[in-house]
Amino acid sequence: MQNKLIRRPEVETLTGLSRSTIYEWINSGRFPKPLQLGPRTVAWREADILEWIESRPVAGKVLQ
Repeated sequence: MQNKLIRRPEVETLTGLSRSTIYEWINSGRFPKPLQLGPRTVAWREADILEWIESRPVAGKVLQ
């Protein structure tokens, strides 16, 4: 996997989460933290987001 960096709008599109949910889950340790690129600029490693998506349970699937 590449180490491509993606910005928040793409993270929202990939995950289906809103900005507020992303930051709430970051603060509670349930979502990958972004990298600080500048004073007001952050991005996520695409690989981290894709790995997080794969780790999520599938809706309607019974976990045993």
